[in-house]
Amino acid sequence: MATFHFDLVSPEKLAFSGEVDQVDIPGVEGDFGVLAGHAPVVAAVRPGIVTVRADGTQQKIIVLGGLAEVSETGLTLLADVATSLDELDRVRFAEQISGMEAKLSEKEGSELDHAIERLDHFKSIQHQIETTAMH
Repeated sequence: MATFHFDLVSPEKLAFSGEVDQVDIPGVEGDFGVLAGHAPVVAAVRPGIVTVRADGTQQKIIVLGGLAEVSETGLTLLADVATSLDELDRVRFAEQISGMEAKLSEKEGSELDHAIERLDHFKSIQHQIETTAMH
């Protein structure tokens, strides 16, 4: 299988850099996979889990939004936050979700809509983590 270069960068660190077979990204307009030779594209990334496949292994990295660019040189994902599943503090993540739920009653209108959408993304990530942990 043909490979391509992938960089996952957050303000804190270079979370991943290397040759990969495939990267699956949670896009704002829908999830999408990138393989070698993918057409150039720029896409907004929603909070979710990026799956990186290389050499018969896969790595899952949580991102909390960002921007992905596929170009002739490969794929670059600029993430607001990027944390590998191995580094995630699951208790703290669950507490963060509980805090978000508690603050919903303080919000109104479009601010409430945005808070609910973000909470849904976080709950989706939590569900994916729990499902992954069972396999």
